[in-house]
Amino acid sequence: MRPALPVILFTVLSGAGYGLWCLLGIALAAGIYPLPGAGILVPLGFGFVLVSAGLVASTAHLGRPGRAWRALSQWSTSWLSREGIASLVTYLPMLAVGWLAHSGHAGWSLRAAGACLALGALATVVCTANIYRSLKTVRAWRLPQVLPLYLAFAVLSGGLWLWAWLALASARSVTLAFPLGLLALAVIAAVAKTAYWRSIDCTPPLSAGDATGLRHLGQVRGFEGPASEESYLTHEMAFVLARKHSRRLRKAAVILFADLPVVGIAVVLPYDAAWIAPLLAILCLAGLFMERWLFFAEARHAVAAYFPQRRS
Repeated sequence: MRPALPVILFTVLSGAGYGLWCLLGIALAAGIYPLPGAGILVPLGFGFVLVSAGLVASTAHLGRPGRAWRALSQWSTSWLSREGIASLVTYLPMLAVGWLAHSGHAGWSLRAAGACLALGALATVVCTANIYRSLKTVRAWRLPQVLPLYLAFAVLSGGLWLWAWLALASARSVTLAFPLGLLALAVIAAVAKTAYWRSIDCTPPLSAGDATGLRHLGQVRGFEGPASEESYLTHEMAFVLARKHSRRLRKAAVILFADLPVVGIAVVLPYDAAWIAPLLAILCLAGLFMERWLFFAEARHAVAAYFPQRRS
């Protein structure tokens, strides 16, 4: 399928923002966040920027952005509606945490607001992943790694930004255990993503027989082509990425979102080099942009079986 930049921006930026909010909320709920007041407001506000930028970018992919609110009405059957509702509801505990931190409140109220923030952020990322997992017409998105990877990438990218803030703010009480957890998560995400790529490489492309459900009757082919000129379907659904480009982008993505953060964290831990933490967060985001572009570019929609393959 042809990758859409607004959707890539949404899933990467908002994913990082929700991951940051989730970890911040968990730390507040557990009472282990080391910084009070502004120390809470800074990462909370940065997460707000990431989440809001992603949500605004996502509307650019709609034919009529002014009618986006109508998508919220199908919450009982649509993961897209559930995602929209969850994303909006999550702003409420975010505002509560911000007000409590600004007012100097602590104790159970801040812990409860942090727990709600973490749950809302987690639910939104789960809904986003399930939008793609629910599409039976795209085999690559039905694989079991899709949901765990969405969660892992959100927590990894958001966690690197939270660690960057804690490192710059000299919150040394968490600068050891937290980055070690991020290091392990980066390794796990790289292994899971590699397994995902191997799975889609081993999956044969859909044929017209697969798309129609008539494969058991023998070879299925049309009397003539489905269209005489380019249409929305050929432009959006019959896009194929050349294998040589795919391999290069995969390697570059893993290096950026996993290898460099792992090496950077390992180098930083023995020293007081807080300046490298924001750089690792930026590199991770760059790698996730590549990973998410590949997530769409390498996916084969069933309708593409009816059209000649087009390569990038």
